[in-house]
Amino acid sequence: MKLRQIPPPDTLKNHIRYFWVFEGAGEAIPTGSFKAIADGCPGLIFQHPDKGVMYQNSKRLPPAFVYGTASRYAEISLEGTFNTIGIFFFPQALPAVFGINAGELTDTCMDLELIARRQQYPLVEQLAEAPSSQHRIAILSDFLYLLLQQNNCFESSAIQHAVNFIVQAKGSVSLKELQEQLQLSERSFERKFKQYVGVTPKLFARINRFQASLHQLRQNDFLKLSDVAYLNDYADQSHFIRSFREFAGLSPNQYQKKAVELVENFSGLR
Repeated sequence: MKLRQIPPPDTLKNHIRYFWVFEGAGEAIPTGSFKAIADGCPGLIFQHPDKGVMYQNSKRLPPAFVYGTASRYAEISLEGTFNTIGIFFFPQALPAVFGINAGELTDTCMDLELIARRQQYPLVEQLAEAPSSQHRIAILSDFLYLLLQQNNCFESSAIQHAVNFIVQAKGSVSLKELQEQLQLSERSFERKFKQYVGVTPKLFARINRFQASLHQLRQNDFLKLSDVAYLNDYADQSHFIRSFREFAGLSPNQYQKKAVELVENFSGLR
């Protein structure tokens, strides 16, 4: 199986982190063997309908779908073979690209074909018939740019600043101070943040703190788990392990010994 990461075109670089392409080269993938790890970002997936079918928590997914920010891990399975293209968006991209309240997609997904039909755009048909992944990325890019031109008024410099601040601080921030910087009441800050990102500022900060600890585990950058807990401002090792299970679906020890990340924040077990 082969994974590739492709940068977005300049027209989408403020909203898309990168495209990813995962091709299974014909291998059958056992069902029920993947966990989508919470990362604070929405995304998009196209799985070629002739190659296999994806499920989330036992619910069959459409061939092309947009998913919102996750508040916890999700169980993913696939019947068939991987022939998949995905997009990792930046946290606040959903309103600007799709013109929707991000909170409506938290922990769920939306059929991309429904959006395409409103534009009279035969998207899934074009993706299925495209001769290569490169062509599919071009089709998706053109479609998303069309949507962005219609919806880019739904952007917020205040929430952009808040997201960047929390991400750069790896979740260890004073949300009270951030709220005061933006001259918003606590209620208004939480409402706007959830509208643009899909989760509350507090939960987004917790997910980013977890992601910082996950990065340490990936890099093997620690001597013992208590060091990871301490460096990422967890109260103690037990607190860290509980949080890790909440967002990853397994313990730090299980992740280190058994997990294989096929795509960033999308792991199977050895």
